[in-house]
Formats: sequence, structure tokens, C-alpha cells
Amino acid sequence: MSINEKSFITVVGAVNIDISATPKKSLKMADSNPGRMKVSFGGVGRNIAENMRRLGSNVEMITVFGDDFYGDELKRNMADLRIGTSLSLELRGVITSTYLCINNNDGDMAVAISDMDIYNQLTPEYLKTKMALINESKYLVIDANITKECIDYLCAEAKVPIIAEPVSTAKGIRFKDSLDKLFLFKPNRYELELLSGITVDDEESLEMATEILLSKGVKHLVVSLGKDGVYYAFKDVRKHFDAMPCHVVNTTGCGDALLGGITAGIDAGLDMERAIELGLKAAALCAEDYSVVSSKLSEDLLEDSEGGLLK
Repeated sequence: MSINEKSFITVVGAVNIDISATPKKSLKMADSNPGRMKVSFGGVGRNIAENMRRLGSNVEMITVFGDDFYGDELKRNMADLRIGTSLSLELRGVITSTYLCINNNDGDMAVAISDMDIYNQLTPEYLKTKMALINESKYLVIDANITKECIDYLCAEAKVPIIAEPVSTAKGIRFKDSLDKLFLFKPNRYELELLSGITVDDEESLEMATEILLSKGVKHLVVSLGKDGVYYAFKDVRKHFDAMPCHVVNTTGCGDALLGGITAGIDAGLDMERAIELGLKAAALCAEDYSVVSSKLSEDLLEDSEGGLLK
């Protein structure tokens, strides 16, 4: 995607090489285990960008690549998807962000190691050089893998609506001083608890925690509840959306699909409730796929059963 596109969305966040290993039999520690290895492209920001691209949005991504084999492969993958990376930073002598997961023989994670220190090299000073172009985009999507300093800078300087993905409780806290700048925020139950200070264990506590984040300035709050769907809050609107029925084989990437689908829906002109429905459809497709982004995702998903654009 060329940054000369008249309509594009900027994503600032992580790209990753994900390596997973699953033994054929019970995992034996301190030993070599015959098994299966899988190398795939990941990263929250990259996953969100791919979901949006498959749904028809033009996307430019700002991230950090190392000058290694994995960095080259990630750039090639994103070029194939027509996700722009010309604004991204490439560092010499630094390993591209990598995640290594070792499962037990039934596929559940036994241990994992992530090397994401490269994102400490993305600075407000670098982002300042790209801010004029960021402000030409329709929306700015931020994932919390970047530093708090970068998040605070982007939220202070962006003149376009900001859509935010907290990633995890450890990283989501980086948005605590910028909640009033967010057009849309998509925490899960645990990230909502952390930022609101309320334990969410029933409908009443969910509503209380939601009210606290709205009072802090979040405009559209979309709380991901996993198999229980989504809770949406905006001004006087409160609505629970059920998850789409699906045969779950994988949950990795479903949150990214949800936010990517919502953002692509907004970009396509859907109202927020229909955009959330689109995000839930994207998440269901992801759950039925062993990949972090479903290859079945396409612009056709923007059409309802009668063939018309969702409104």
C-alpha cells in the first residue's frame, strides 16, 4: 500500500516471528523431544493490520524490524498483503521480535520466551518525524507493545481518532494516562479490571467498571468477554453482543481479529454496532483456523445474507 493512498489507517505496534513446538509424546524436560515445529508471522499490530487489509482497508504500519532473516521475511509477507511498511524503523545488528512457545503434547503451552526488547528502540523522537503522515490517516491504531512514552506522545499529538489495543494487563496499563484521548478502546475483562480498579465477576461489576473507564474519557468501550461475546458502551448505549457460533480449534489472534474487524467496519462506513458484529464474525473465523489470521477473511464478509452492505 502506498502512503499516497487518499484513505488509509495507520497501525503502530508489534510484528513478530512466532515459533511453536509440540512434542509427539509427553514433554520430557531436559531432553530432546521429537515433535512438530511451526514458524508463523505474528505480532498484535501486524495481526490487526492483516485482518483489516483482508477486509478491504488500506493500512500503513509503523513498527521496528531487525536487519536479520526474520525481519526480511516479515517485510516480504507484509508486502504480499499490501500492508505498507515504509514508515517503519529498521535497526542494524538487532534481532527482530521473536516469540518461542513450547507446548505439551495436547497443544497447550508449557513454557514460552519472548524477545521483544527491540520495541524499546521506537521513540517519541522517531515518531515525531512521522507525525504529519500519521495525521493524514483516517484512524490511528495503537497496540501496547510500544513504550508508554510512545503511547503518551501519539495520544497527545494525533489529530485523528485513536483506536487502542491494550494487549495484556502488564502492557495495557500504559494507556492509563491517555484514556481521555481514545476514540475506541478494546480491553478484555482482566485489562478492564486493572484500569478500573473493579473486580469484574458479574453483570453489575462489569457495568461499574465500564462506567469508570467512560468517566475517564474513553468514547467507545468494547469489552472482549471471550466465549461470552462483547459488552459495548458509548454515552447512554449499553449492549451485550453474543459471540458468533463456531467450532473452536484455536483462540490465538481472536482478539486481534475482533479489533481488526471492528476497525475495518468503521472504515467501510458501518455504524458501531454493525462494525462490532463484523469483528465478531472475524473472531469466529479466526477461532476455526489454526492460523492467527484466517485466510477465509475477505471483503465478502462486509455483505449480509441478503448481499447488502451492513448498515
